[in-house]
Amino acid sequence: MCKNLFLSLIFVFLCSNLIPTTYADPLTVYGRANVSLQYVDEGQGSFSDVSSNASRAGVKGHVSVENGMTVLYQIEWEVDLANLSDSDNIKSRDQYVGLRGDFGTVFLGRKNTFTKTYSSQVDLFNDYQGDIKSIWKGENRLSESVSYESININGFHFGVNYQTKGSQEGEDGISLGLRYGDIQLKNARWNASLTADSEINGYDTQRASVQTKAGSWLLSAMAHRQKKSDQNETQSGLLLSAQYTYDKWKFKSQFQTLGDDNAVSVGTDFQLGQSTKTYVWYTLHSLDDKVDKSWLAVGLEHRFQH
Repeated sequence: MCKNLFLSLIFVFLCSNLIPTTYADPLTVYGRANVSLQYVDEGQGSFSDVSSNASRAGVKGHVSVENGMTVLYQIEWEVDLANLSDSDNIKSRDQYVGLRGDFGTVFLGRKNTFTKTYSSQVDLFNDYQGDIKSIWKGENRLSESVSYESININGFHFGVNYQTKGSQEGEDGISLGLRYGDIQLKNARWNASLTADSEINGYDTQRASVQTKAGSWLLSAMAHRQKKSDQNETQSGLLLSAQYTYDKWKFKSQFQTLGDDNAVSVGTDFQLGQSTKTYVWYTLHSLDDKVDKSWLAVGLEHRFQH
């Protein structure tokens, strides 16, 4: 399977370069290789390992069609560069086809919920052991789903994901999202969101987040609530994160709770080039009914796009 994926990407790359631009869709081959050496302490013994942190490769593009609309598509896979092999090496990520127009954008296929999408920029340790999914529910990618996201309405966007009962999870599920500002914080100083999931992978969740830039500081806060869909007991949590940028350095810290459980992460990134960085981070999980666990990692990330 890995060989077939590699050959497929090579074929797409060659086609995007050899076919005359006049006849070719605007196609982008992209990806990220992120690997770290980690020291792990699980409370009953420690060991070292090498981890591939959601390394990925994919293709995406768009093409204009009738009535001012645009067809867009994305096919992305996660690739384990360190541990898993054969068929376990490849995992599906966002894979969809969509239609964009004055009405907004409709997506068909496999896509992140708006809860996951809107939280990713606030989570400074996304895809590492300090990822918010380590103690919170709600980080879901829906198969067999239909999604809609509105156009910009005075700085606001709203969206909905619907997962059909025919999916692998075997249940209807809804994810709703409302966002204000700029999720990348390039054109506005604020980014805020409200999201709610109902019966997504057996859980109902709600989140409220806010993020802002203040000089060299990036400050974020998020409130979270979750419960099993068939039960009434609710758990609540809070996340606070801060990042300070100095020259080519980024210094990061994050604190997350869920009831009596908490996770603390600190780290720093150093930019080696426009698309390459090295990093070091430390994460500690203190869970009420489990042994404390910690991770110390040093790694390298390179992003590519053509």
